[in-house]
Amino acid sequence: MDEKKEDKSEESKQNHITYYKSLSKIIANMNEEINEEGEPAIKEHLKSRIDAMEKDRKRIRDLFPDMKKEEWDDNAN
Repeated sequence: MDEKKEDKSEESKQNHITYYKSLSKIIANMNEEINEEGEPAIKEHLKSRIDAMEKDRKRIRDLFPDMKKEEWDDNAN
């Protein structure tokens, strides 16, 4: 199986930072929705979507290991 070589250029890094920020905002909104939601099935669905987004955020951080997690979180605001 061929492995896809990830683009680690500065342009790619900036695009990933933008995407990371959008994921962070979506996750925050979903967490608010979970707090307001009464239906357990909907809460579980939202939590599973958040888990998937968190995995994607980790993948992005791993792609650019020169940036500390705190830097990503600072960029997310």
